[in-house]
Formats: sequence, C-alpha cells, structure tokens
Amino acid sequence: MNMSYKKLWKLLIDRDLNKKELAQKAGVSQYTINKLNRGETVTTETLVKICTALNCNIGEICDIVSEYDKNKQMKEVISG
Repeated sequence: MNMSYKKLWKLLIDRDLNKKELAQKAGVSQYTINKLNRGETVTTETLVKICTALNCNIGEICDIVSEYDKNKQMKEVISG
C-alpha cells in the first residue's frame, strides 16, 4: 500500500497556498514536504500538524492506494 497526497496538493491550490507556506504554517521541514511530494510515508504526527494548520481532516489530504491501483494508473498514463 502507498499513500497518495493528491488531495493535499489540490487543497493547497484551492486555498492559494504553496508548499513553502504549508511547511511554515504546519511547522514541518521542507524535507518533509519533499517526502510528501514523492508520495513517501511520513509520521501520523506530521499529518496531524498539516491537518491542524489547514483546519481539515486526514481524509481531505491523503488516500491509501494499492499497488494494483498505482500500476493501473501508470499504464493508463503511458497508453494515453
């Protein structure tokens, strides 16, 4: 299982915030934001900080994606 943070990036766009502003507002490092950008795992504490800063629930910033779904999405992108 992998995490997808597409919802987080969309929420930032909707709220006219950039990743640097998110890092400052949530009190997390740029390294952590980069990990999120790459879809890597972060601690629950980090996700709570982000949710608190954005006044939202965890389901509004991330999804759990299975390997099957991830591979299927990649094939769709490649095949056009």
